Amino acid sequence: MAKQPRAWQRMLSGRRLDLLDPTPVDIEIEDIAHGLAFVARWNGQTHGDYAYSVAEHSLLVEEIFGRMCPRATVADRLTALLHDAPEYVIGDMISPVKAAVGPGYEDLDKRLTSAIHIRFGLPAMTPAKLKKQIKQADRISAWMEAVQIAGFSRAEADKFFGAPDLDLIADLQILLRPPLQVRRDFTARHAALMVAL
Repeated sequence: MAKQPRAWQRMLSGRRLDLLDPTPVDIEIEDIAHGLAFVARWNGQTHGDYAYSVAEHSLLVEEIFGRMCPRATVADRLTALLHDAPEYVIGDMISPVKAAVGPGYEDLDKRLTSAIHIRFGLPAMTPAKLKKQIKQADRISAWMEAVQIAGFSRAEADKFFGAPDLDLIADLQILLRPPLQVRRDFTARHAALMVAL
């Protein structure tokens, strides 16, 4: 009988997360924050002394989402903060690669998202309307990242991500910070939302 390949990863917390069958009890915010703070968006192809991390992106998306939806619940904002949380173990892939990989990546992402949501008291599946609103905030963040740190012209960013409401983001600036600083801020924001939940 062939030995099954290992499908789990040991986390810094000591948890052993089964990537194919994740359970909420094996998920810790410290592991998520640490992983996301060290995962580079844009495959690391950004200007600056530090990679722009998924954790930093998640903080920005949650801020933009809150501006777009000022009446959003705390649970909605937590969902926005955690929208890319599975990437703490599966990494960040640019959209063309995700499309090429196919449904296997999407299935893995869905299973991890469900376990993460349940762990933090959110519905396993994000309601369609909320998912669409978070995706809009995500696209605005991607536009900002493209223009400010990834070398895109505004015309290119408008073409790929849609032109944002510039008044909504006029005072926002992309930050490139050390991973441990971003990890701390991501963990603190998660804690603040959990207290308010």
